[in-house]
Amino acid sequence: MIDPEQMNGTKFEKLVWEQLLNIPSGKTMTYKQIAEAIGHPRSFRAVANACGANPLPITVPCHRAVRSDGTLGGYSGQGGVEAKARLLREEGAL
Repeated sequence: MIDPEQMNGTKFEKLVWEQLLNIPSGKTMTYKQIAEAIGHPRSFRAVANACGANPLPITVPCHRAVRSDGTLGGYSGQGGVEAKARLLREEGAL
């Protein structure tokens, strides 16, 4: 398993990445839920930015982070939001 502490990023980014690793396959969390889970309930935009800064977007599954309205938002991985949708479909989350 990957250790976010070994990845290059800010302390906040590492908190987000660690939380992403805790989201089971086939499930999603909103950026706001992730912010709340890491103790920064008002930092949902910063959570989205941390997902965008994720250097290992499939290994650390930022595709499992979605907007509060259920839309997918962005995806830093190769293929953009279409790839995010494909990954979530493959996991059964869509």
